[in-house]
Order: sequence, then structure tokens, then C-alpha cells
Amino acid sequence: MFYKHIRRHSSAAKEVSMDNQDKKLLEFGEELLIDDKSGHHILFLSIIGEIEGHELASDRTKTTKYEHLLPLLAKAQDSRNIDGILLLINTVGGDCSCGLAAAEMIASIDKPVISLIIGDSHSIGVPLSVAPDYTMIAPTATMLIHPVRLSGTVIGAPPTFEYFKLIQDRILNFTAGHSRAKKEDLEEMMMKKGMMAKDLGTILVGEQAVKAGLADQVGGIAEALSWLHDAISEKKGE
Repeated sequence: MFYKHIRRHSSAAKEVSMDNQDKKLLEFGEELLIDDKSGHHILFLSIIGEIEGHELASDRTKTTKYEHLLPLLAKAQDSRNIDGILLLINTVGGDCSCGLAAAEMIASIDKPVISLIIGDSHSIGVPLSVAPDYTMIAPTATMLIHPVRLSGTVIGAPPTFEYFKLIQDRILNFTAGHSRAKKEDLEEMMMKKGMMAKDLGTILVGEQAVKAGLADQVGGIAEALSWLHDAISEKKGE
């Protein structure tokens, strides 16, 4: 009877644990991956939809809330139970300031981190994608670089132009500092005409992003996890 009671208790605990994991996956796009062979614990985080920052997006918009993302990254850095991080990226961009804040935090993590672009990494998604130690892009995934835009009322005065340029330089400097791309090449891609009907900028698909220095390799989930396990093993001296 005692043994049966223990088994029921253990089963119930597993169900509660699974429920918590399912809730985290649904609410934050977070999952803890545990490899049976190596014993590595990898935190999987998805950055999808619009990067929601200081202003709320509409209820019908898929978003990644930076106030959720930052604590998850801090927890991953501080936890002894997490060996590395896999970021799955499919974003149309969003709040520049908050996206750049998240990118800075990703770049400061001292555990192996890899990003996998599967779909799109547009606008502020580019700094988020290059912030990790290694950037992988799916063959049909895209990266979009374009000038900074602001919504709402904009005053047409020289200080406004200087403010735009300041934000743009912050993004360019960060991207160049965390990738193989040069700042002047990024600026040229940002101001390119003719590729998009309603905007300036450049769209890079798969291998083009690697050649431009914004991604390290074309690949998918298997290649991304393989790189991450190797990086974790190297860091641990395994």
C-alpha cells in the first residue's frame, strides 16, 4: 500500500510538473530540453511575432514581451541547472529600444547561446539574432535591414533627424560588433533602394545572410542543437 501511495504521489508530481512546463511553453515560448546522453540542460526560448516594448500591441498581434524575456535570460544566466540557451527567432521587429536591451542582455550571458532564424528576422530582430555566440539561419529564412522608423507624431526639425541617426547608429554599432558584417556595409544595405516597393533596405535569404556576415551557418534545429551541445561540452571540458 505504501509503495502504491508513493507511485501515485510521484505520478501526480510529474503531472503538475508537466502542467507547469506546458503553461510556460504556451505563455512564454519557454521549454527546458534535457539530453539523456550528455545530461545537458538547454533552455529553449522563442522570439516570435512583434517585439513588444513600452507600448502594448493590439490583442490580435502575436508578440514577444521584453518584460518576460529579460527575467528568463537572467534566470538562465544565474541557474546552475541550465548549461546553454537556444533562441528560436521568427520576428517582424518591433520596439527598437527594448529589442536592443534584450540583445545586450543576450550578448552578456557567459553560457553558450545560439540563435536559429526560422522564418524571419526583420528590423530589430537582426541585433537579437547576432547577439548570441553563433547565428544559424534556415535556407528559406530572411533577415531584413531597413532605416529606423517611429510611429506617432514626428516633428520635422534637425534634432529629430539627429535622434533618428542616434538610434540607427546604436543598432548598426551593435550589429557590426557582434557579427562579421562591417558597419559601412550594413549602412549601405539599410539605405538600398529598389528592393522593396514601400521602403528602403535589403532582404537577405538564407545563404545570402551568411555571405553578408550576419549569420554563421545555414541549418535547422538538428544542426543548431548539435553546435550547442558541442559548445557546452567544450566549456565544461568534457
